[in-house]
Amino acid sequence: METIVKKNYPVTGLSCASCAISVESMLQTQKGVISASVNYANSSAQIEYIPRTADLNSLKTAIQSIGYDLLIEDEGFDHQEEIQYSHYQKLKKNAIGASILAFPVVILAMFLMDIPYANWIMLVLATPVVIWFGKSFFINAFNQAKHGKSNMDTLVALSTGIAWLFSTFNTIFPQFWHDHGQHPPVYFEASAVVIAFILLGKVLEEKAKSNTSSAIKKLIGLQPNTVNLVQADGHDVVVPVSQVKRGDKILVKPGDKIAVDGEIISGSSFIDESTITGEALPVEKEKDGKVFAGTINQKGSFVFVAQKVGGETLLAQIIKMVQQAQGSKPPVQKLVDKIAGIFVPVVIAISLISFTVWMIFGGEEATSRALLSLVTVLVIACPCALGLATPTAIMVGIGKGAANGILIKDAESLEMTHKVNAIVLDKTGTITEGKPEVTDISWIVPESDLTILQQILYSIESRSEHPLAEAVASALKITNEQPLAPEHFESITGKGVFANFKDKIYLVGNNKLLEDFQVNIPESNSIRIKEWQNEAKTVIYFASNTELLAIICITDKIKDSSAKAIMDLQKQGIEVYMVTGDNERTAKAVANQIGLMNIKANLLPSEKADFIKQLQNQGQIVAMVGDGINDSHALAQADVSIAMGEGSDIAIDVAKMTIISSDLQIIPKAIRLSKQTVRTIHQNLFWAFIYNIIGIPIAAGVLYPVWGFTLNPMIAGAAMALSSVSVVSNSLRIRTKSIEN
Repeated sequence: METIVKKNYPVTGLSCASCAISVESMLQTQKGVISASVNYANSSAQIEYIPRTADLNSLKTAIQSIGYDLLIEDEGFDHQEEIQYSHYQKLKKNAIGASILAFPVVILAMFLMDIPYANWIMLVLATPVVIWFGKSFFINAFNQAKHGKSNMDTLVALSTGIAWLFSTFNTIFPQFWHDHGQHPPVYFEASAVVIAFILLGKVLEEKAKSNTSSAIKKLIGLQPNTVNLVQADGHDVVVPVSQVKRGDKILVKPGDKIAVDGEIISGSSFIDESTITGEALPVEKEKDGKVFAGTINQKGSFVFVAQKVGGETLLAQIIKMVQQAQGSKPPVQKLVDKIAGIFVPVVIAISLISFTVWMIFGGEEATSRALLSLVTVLVIACPCALGLATPTAIMVGIGKGAANGILIKDAESLEMTHKVNAIVLDKTGTITEGKPEVTDISWIVPESDLTILQQILYSIESRSEHPLAEAVASALKITNEQPLAPEHFESITGKGVFANFKDKIYLVGNNKLLEDFQVNIPESNSIRIKEWQNEAKTVIYFASNTELLAIICITDKIKDSSAKAIMDLQKQGIEVYMVTGDNERTAKAVANQIGLMNIKANLLPSEKADFIKQLQNQGQIVAMVGDGINDSHALAQADVSIAMGEGSDIAIDVAKMTIISSDLQIIPKAIRLSKQTVRTIHQNLFWAFIYNIIGIPIAAGVLYPVWGFTLNPMIAGAAMALSSVSVVSNSLRIRTKSIEN
């Protein structure tokens, strides 16, 4: 099977949503590229490709041929930041230069048109604005035209270029108009001021867009540049974090940022993990405690051994996930992309129709009014606002999620979450702590057999990966005692395990496993089992293939946050269900403690997925929350899949959303964040569409027959620039809104 790579690469030269569509369509036609998604808001391309077939240099060349560039040499965020900053500085210089020259042109055009050589002075001032400060619009438009494409630069180049050429002709050859008994009209102020306004708008837009990626900047800034590396002689030396290898010992002093992931081997402290988990309270860490890059040590000192470094750390994975998610597109964006793709040709067609109508019905001033309407329509039309409406909101929403311990893998899941009306919660590790402890082992065997049976039970449970098995093995562990090697060992999903020792079969599991082997539970033990189950304790059985040997009682404490989180979800009108492989009695006892009515017990992993499918068939949008390998099937089935961060890697890989701290109260926050983001997207799209629906007809002159009103190209340029800035600013409001209850 071919290896497939999915990576984000910076793209330079994007000036509007249509540019993003052009780059995207060019990438999708290249050999070896499976899919490509270009995000205008963060100037990146998410490319899924086959390395053996696709050549990155060929992709770069293809993008350069249409006037943009794909940065493949250095994928570092800092490098992209440098390029974006350089682009911003260049834009700022051009905007300032254009504004300085455009200002006197406006004064001349409005108040001093009758002074000698006014047209020639305006020509001298406007020409550098159009040809020098605005040259990027013409270069980009030409590169697009070579490939039969168009974008916002096409609109700007056409409008300002036509206005400047027309005005220049009339300044050099005024006699042409004098011979027809008219004063030669000039629109130097339109060409100069439109370019100045659009450049100023782009400066404001770039400034606002840079704020949308602040979450990434903050995350990257969490890792320190140096660490205190403990040497073999016990002394520590300061080294760059890039030199740290797995197995190195690192000393962390009070106030230090932790550089890599690892495990404490000596000392203890309280660590502020809020940067990763969103939880404000510091967490106590002792020997064997896990520490993560980007978290901050408080008062104590400790030494830990590095286990994950570089791109392997949790922080690095979070950054990568957030970058990929911010570059992805929700379903609503696909419609917007289609509109943006045909937007420019439609606008050019409208401007030509407007020009023709004015030429036919414009009377004595037909030519000047026709030209003015053509220029104004081209100037006011703005695909940028449309292109920015969705991605800027998504970027801010995903960034805010990361800051609150909510890792969102893609834009689609963020958009879908607000529709959720049913949530299915796994019991163990989701509602409960997921740290089971054995409270009782009731043996039903003679004392003479106890030692060997304890060793067999320990040997079986130490081989099993189930959390309950770990609890049993931990309770039975005998110092320096090696587990026995079974002749055969087999796990039965959702039931337990069985093993052979000296040709005899031993079972450890639930009721279903005993039923499979036709092992009966003595009536005398039933009362005690029911009592334990009514106390929300889990009961498992140790048996041979003929008789019950022991009953094991395990408790898993319910999380402090579970009841409040479930109440919060129910207040939002969401149906909450608990699913578990545990028995009905224990499940009900847990449900009673957290105020939950809907439970499904005794479910196998496949049955959890079937239950979700059943809810979906009833028309519900279902979110599944789980933490274990056995939840992966159900997570994959759900419309929105949420993994608890302390769960298995498989569950986290399958899920589209991860709650890093495993605090159930963050799930209602994630739903509120989704609602805020989607509401903002709808607001942005509404205003972007309304702006164009109202602005373009007014620019074409539909109000002139009624009120005698036509729109000045300068006003149109200012309106176009402000439309993009307003959309980005509205998206940034998400950061200020609370996602608390």
